[in-house]
Amino acid sequence: MFKIFDEKINGFLFIIVFPFLLFFISYYGFETSYVVGIKSWEKVPDFMFSSVYAYRVIPNYLSVHVTEALAYIVNNDLSFAKAFIIKQGSFFYHSIFLINVFFFMLTSVVLHKILQMQPAGLLLNDKVKQMVHLIAVFFIVIMQYVPTNCDCIALFFYSLGMLFTLKYLEKRKPVDLILLSSIIFISTFVRETACLNIAFFAAVFIEPQELKRGNFAFVKECMFLVAAFIIPYIGLRWLIWQHASFAEGIYWVKNFTSPYNILGLLFGILSIRFAYGFSDESGKRTIRKYLFFSSPYLMMITLVGLFWETRLFMPLILTGFVAASYQFKKHYI
Repeated sequence: MFKIFDEKINGFLFIIVFPFLLFFISYYGFETSYVVGIKSWEKVPDFMFSSVYAYRVIPNYLSVHVTEALAYIVNNDLSFAKAFIIKQGSFFYHSIFLINVFFFMLTSVVLHKILQMQPAGLLLNDKVKQMVHLIAVFFIVIMQYVPTNCDCIALFFYSLGMLFTLKYLEKRKPVDLILLSSIIFISTFVRETACLNIAFFAAVFIEPQELKRGNFAFVKECMFLVAAFIIPYIGLRWLIWQHASFAEGIYWVKNFTSPYNILGLLFGILSIRFAYGFSDESGKRTIRKYLFFSSPYLMMITLVGLFWETRLFMPLILTGFVAASYQFKKHYI
């Protein structure tokens, strides 16, 4: 009994408390060039509702309501601590931290569940499993030098989608596929990275050799997931296209000429290569297929994203860790 209680306490400290402390340090222990300006914004900036960010409906309205709620609580119930709180950043900055740390801890919980499912090779050892979890958490925290109100929410939904993809792989329960499609539908209102759950599903289930033989098993399921993404994606752009832009700019030249962007690209490549090197053959095959199916996303971040904002690579890096830790060969025929 005491052993079980001790394991639960250690799990809580490792999965929740320690990641929270790391995240807190990254937001309040030091400042990056991106943070300096954000800390001075008193409220959610208007451009979030009149630019490419306008499509990120859930994070934007969460930011509005959390900022207002935080300001109300501090002004009315914590007035004695207001000077100290404002000194650390604006209410908007604190709201970003609260939203992000909440979904970050949920991501940590989901990642823990994934690592428990079908551990591969060295991950049969619980200590190694914890190290992989810790490394993944560190990667997410490091990339918070560009704090946004949507990335941690999107990462949570993406990791949750991977969890239900693997559950569907193991049990073939229709309810898991329905839940996965619901996750994709909802997360499309968070960020366009919702489409990467389709890429992960396709990488896990679709075999090019089988397609050549005319075996289109699981293509129907993929189309079902594509519909779950396309319907809200097109709907959003049809409803608010007059008030929003498709992208902030075209950066593909800058991405390959700026030393910062080149370093960011190198970081993303080496991070994925790191996970690839730890994978068994079935995991490597999954990563290769995933990179192929996620090529539209890679082309888009090359065109309209900045490689220096390495947060854009985080879903791919997290996928690499999952591929390295999961024993796919048990399910391949």
